[in-house]
Amino acid sequence: MSFYTKATKFLRLFKQAILGQEQEYTSGSIDRAIFLLSVPMILEMSMEGVFAVVDMIYISRLHDNDAIATVGLTESMLTLVYSLAMGLSMGATAMVARRVGEKDIKAAEVAAIQSLYIGLALSILISIVGIFFSADLLRLMGGNEQLVANNVGYTRWMLIGNLPIMMIFLINGIFRGAGDASLAFRSLLLSNALNILLGPVFIFGVGPISGYGVEGAAIATTIGRGSGVVYQVYHLLRGKGIIKLYLDDLIVKWKIIGTLIKVSAGGTGQFLIGSASWIFLMRIMSDFGSDAQAGYVIAIRIIVFAILPAWGMANAAATLVGQNLGAGQPDRAEKSVWRASFFNMLFMGLVTVLSFTLAEPLLGFFTDEQQTLQNGVRCLQIVSLGYIFYSYGMVVSQSFNGAGDTRTPIYISLVGFWVFQIPLAYFLANTLKTGPVGLYWAIALAESLMAVASILIFRQGKWKSVKI
Repeated sequence: MSFYTKATKFLRLFKQAILGQEQEYTSGSIDRAIFLLSVPMILEMSMEGVFAVVDMIYISRLHDNDAIATVGLTESMLTLVYSLAMGLSMGATAMVARRVGEKDIKAAEVAAIQSLYIGLALSILISIVGIFFSADLLRLMGGNEQLVANNVGYTRWMLIGNLPIMMIFLINGIFRGAGDASLAFRSLLLSNALNILLGPVFIFGVGPISGYGVEGAAIATTIGRGSGVVYQVYHLLRGKGIIKLYLDDLIVKWKIIGTLIKVSAGGTGQFLIGSASWIFLMRIMSDFGSDAQAGYVIAIRIIVFAILPAWGMANAAATLVGQNLGAGQPDRAEKSVWRASFFNMLFMGLVTVLSFTLAEPLLGFFTDEQQTLQNGVRCLQIVSLGYIFYSYGMVVSQSFNGAGDTRTPIYISLVGFWVFQIPLAYFLANTLKTGPVGLYWAIALAESLMAVASILIFRQGKWKSVKI
């Protein structure tokens, strides 16, 4: 086969991945299935990373470390929202994928709408907390009075505006379970485009619109994500794919809600355990001053941007596992996981090299303050040393979730974060007086060991017999 023929075939397959609709992936080439699912999922996760990086680029132009620290403190709190959204998303993906694999599309549609009811109820509760307790939460996280007084608007906007965050994750999980990863990508592409355009308008001000500083970043993000949700809902109601919602689907079905909560609880627990640990790490960092905090926040944003595409590959594996288990093909499900892990390792190996060698110019793009820059470079370089382990760990962990086995990753996360990472971070940073560097090493070591544990347990194969 000539180079031209291969290139043409690749471009045709790439176009199909971007523009494709829901599909079953229970037969045919596994590598082809991974490609068709992974390309839009990788792009979808990249769009999430763009959100984080674009906001940080704009906010860093304010030359205010308190503003950057506020973003970090708020993001630490928002990880709880992300945990709920991603946990529900994983439950929706698992149930929808299993029903699609069983060719019971009506049941998949019913599961989809019931998951949205759960997300809506949780979002209302979080918004109430944001209205009344934003300033108190910032203080609790270690923010000083000046930081709270000047920047609490950002926190309030992000907490009250959590509904778009909740829904965009949840609805994308529904589409992923049905095999339509391309629509999830397109919704985030729209969200990002608006965020990029509106960010400088609301942060710095344009024409009659006054600049709101760091608070403006939250306003732009909320509008951008909200528009993405409108786009998603339109396709759920009017789309041409497998999953469409009808009036009779709107009836609340408590039994299915109970099943979804049960399936999602494990995934939510995983992220809550991890999120709570990140909040604790941020609290440790607050003892080392706003410069150290700012460097850490910027580095974490870069790390998130770098590894989110790898989560796209992991999400593809989860869909393949769910659909193939639904079709009664556990061996094909397992083979899909190992192939996806191998491809993910190749990608993360490249990211490791780039992160370690280009750490200083990457951080220098966001700040020129030496102490902030030095802390950020160390964080990026040390954490990147564990990327190869992460590449396998994230795929295997998501594959447990795709099978409906959300308990195993909970146990791994609980031990990894709270028995190992947090005590080690505190011991190295404070007892041994290594400062932030000790915290960075604790992150790298804990994530690597959790990946090894996930692989060893996955090989036992108990996930193949989970019923949902």
